[in-house]
Amino acid sequence: MPVRLYALLTWTTLRRLPLIHAGAAAFLRRVLPEIARRHGTRVVDLGIVRNHVHLVLELPPHVDIPRLVQGLKGASARIANRDGVMPRARLRWANGYDLRSLGVRDLRRAIEYVRAQSTRHPGLGVDEAPG
Repeated sequence: MPVRLYALLTWTTLRRLPLIHAGAAAFLRRVLPEIARRHGTRVVDLGIVRNHVHLVLELPPHVDIPRLVQGLKGASARIANRDGVMPRARLRWANGYDLRSLGVRDLRRAIEYVRAQSTRHPGLGVDEAPG
């Protein structure tokens, strides 16, 4: 029987500033799954608002969580800033992250939670004007 490990990963922008606009969110939706794949991890779903990111991940049995998070946060900011994704301000992440393990039974609820971020945080949706 294959091992199936899932987690909900969350991190914020520096000082929770509303740095993520629609273009940056589109960039993150494209690049984060690529970075995760390089670490042997699959992004099941992701939710992005102006000041934080949520990822539902399927993890391999042996994963170095700090290295994975460092890769996701560090590479995404480095590439965004190098490529000018953020024309007015640099993409900067706060220190730290929150990671919660998920059982298979929790997966659907976690995906719904991640997809509802702009509803849960009015005014912080990446397609909304700042609140």
